Amino acid sequence: MSLRLAPLSAALLLLAACASAPGREPDEQAEVDPLLSQAGVAHVVVEEAFVSLETPRDNIDSPAAWSAPGGETWLFATAKEGKGLVVYDGDTGATLRSVGTEGRKPGQFRRPNGVSVHGNLLFVVERDNQRVQVLSLPDLETLATFGETELRKPYGLWVREHASGQLEVLVTDAYMAGTDARDEDILPPLAQLDRRVQRYLVSTGGGGISAVNAGHFGDTGEAGAIRIPESLWGDAANDRLLVSEEDLASGTALREYSLAGEFRGRTIGAGLFKAQAEGIALWACADGSGYWLATDQFKDRSLFHVFDRKTMEHRGAFAGTKTANTDGVWLHQAPTARFPQGVFYAVHDDMAVAAFDWRDIAAALGLPAACPAAP
Repeated sequence: MSLRLAPLSAALLLLAACASAPGREPDEQAEVDPLLSQAGVAHVVVEEAFVSLETPRDNIDSPAAWSAPGGETWLFATAKEGKGLVVYDGDTGATLRSVGTEGRKPGQFRRPNGVSVHGNLLFVVERDNQRVQVLSLPDLETLATFGETELRKPYGLWVREHASGQLEVLVTDAYMAGTDARDEDILPPLAQLDRRVQRYLVSTGGGGISAVNAGHFGDTGEAGAIRIPESLWGDAANDRLLVSEEDLASGTALREYSLAGEFRGRTIGAGLFKAQAEGIALWACADGSGYWLATDQFKDRSLFHVFDRKTMEHRGAFAGTKTANTDGVWLHQAPTARFPQGVFYAVHDDMAVAAFDWRDIAAALGLPAACPAAP
């Protein structure tokens, strides 16, 4: 039986929920949850290979995977209310362990959000500690933190090898201009959005881990500004950086920047995203071919759009049978025992992580299941 509320009663309940919700995100302003079942968006259904154990109290946000030396795959997920990280078996979804406690010391976390793996390093963004913490793999010992001076409300990150021999780490910063009478975030004016992405160069030599801030960027024009950023991912081969614009009022989609931080004059998926643009991933081949995957965060079932890596042409969309309300995603292209052509991980409804076999995605959308062989 459904309960229908009078408009005034519904509004009062909504205000009460907004006021009491802990850790409210700046993009959570929609008064009506968008549903894929009502959106009329063409898509195919791909069944999940697994969905991990649901742990609602953790508030799971973003995943990242690592190929361990013994051949197993570890899947990490940030737990915003669980005080750290959850580690899963990347082939089965079984929970292996939890990592961290709440606090500001090394090995402690406050509102961990974005996470990324590069080599034997694990990078974790902490929104409420205004920093990035770097841990070693496989022992998960803290090696360094950085960003405390510049970051105000960080969320997502992307890591790549830089021409200097260092690692370049880009971190989105969703700082706001205060809150209104309803305790909702106020967006800064366009002129103040030039620090939406902070750039760091990280040295990993024998002397340990050190990082220096190498500047920031963000377009301040109407078309290129990023009002509410979180996820981002780059493609050095095509000098492309995609940043999810989560602001519903200006139109949620993907902003296209160069790796130098210049707006390319194009927004990908404008009008195509019907709920909210979220997690981004790239399936990349050595010959330059591949596909972008980007999340449309419907509350009942998440939709994953697929774009051509080079042309950004839309190649279709898929949804799982269960996976919903997805924040972060991760595409693990390395073969695993269960997923020989790679696996796409997506957070499920703030409380679990789902896995999709890349072969199943490719078959459903008529895409190659493997990269072309080298000539």
